[in-house]
Amino acid sequence: MKDLADKTVIITGADGLIGKEIARQFADHGSKTVCADIAFQTSVIDDRTASFHLDLTDTKSIDALIGFTLEKFGRIDGLVNAAYPHTKDWGRYKFEDTPFEHWEENVRMQLNPVFYIDREAAKVMERQKSGSIVNFGSIYGIVGNDFTIYEAYNGSSPAEYCAVKGGIINFTRYMASWLGKYGIRANCVCPGGIFDHQREEFVKAYTHRCPMKRMGNPDDIAPLCLFLVSDASKYITGQTIAADGGWTAI
Repeated sequence: MKDLADKTVIITGADGLIGKEIARQFADHGSKTVCADIAFQTSVIDDRTASFHLDLTDTKSIDALIGFTLEKFGRIDGLVNAAYPHTKDWGRYKFEDTPFEHWEENVRMQLNPVFYIDREAAKVMERQKSGSIVNFGSIYGIVGNDFTIYEAYNGSSPAEYCAVKGGIINFTRYMASWLGKYGIRANCVCPGGIFDHQREEFVKAYTHRCPMKRMGNPDDIAPLCLFLVSDASKYITGQTIAADGGWTAI
């Protein structure tokens, strides 16, 4: 994937668990990277790297990110959407107890920004006649939830999570169909569970259920993003690719 050295890539959620690894690997391959996250301050680090303070729920912040990237590097070859904004009470409710306001706010925060940033990046890519957009879905955008993995501690998974991720997956297919004529590709990466020091009971149940008998790590996901931005995948678009240790195979 030597061509990555010639590409300018925006990575949202670049301070997150997976986003950090994605940013590191793009930098290791010589890409010009704009690492965007609400935790960052906007700064030019060197002639190939910049950070950007991005509030993904604010369309003006997204507009500023696109403008900043064009001013700094002159083009956008790849957009990797690894950010996942959510409310402070995220994960607190079971389905029957989920307040409608909680559902509504999280759908707004998580789904709407994907449409907006993808659309704005695509406008730039249309002028270039090339580009690759990588959205993030989830195994729970592909298959239904296995609630048995939460039983040991009476836990659950947010209902809005599967709705948003399923929406992102099919929106990605829409973009692939519409944007293909401009030489723009759109694909969706769907990670399985990523180890982040979760409860021991959860990790045990998850690994027992997973064919590869382990949870994923950020370095299991990042190379897929590099591949989808690179020219090695130049005829791949509209695809939903699970990196899940076989979870969705059974």
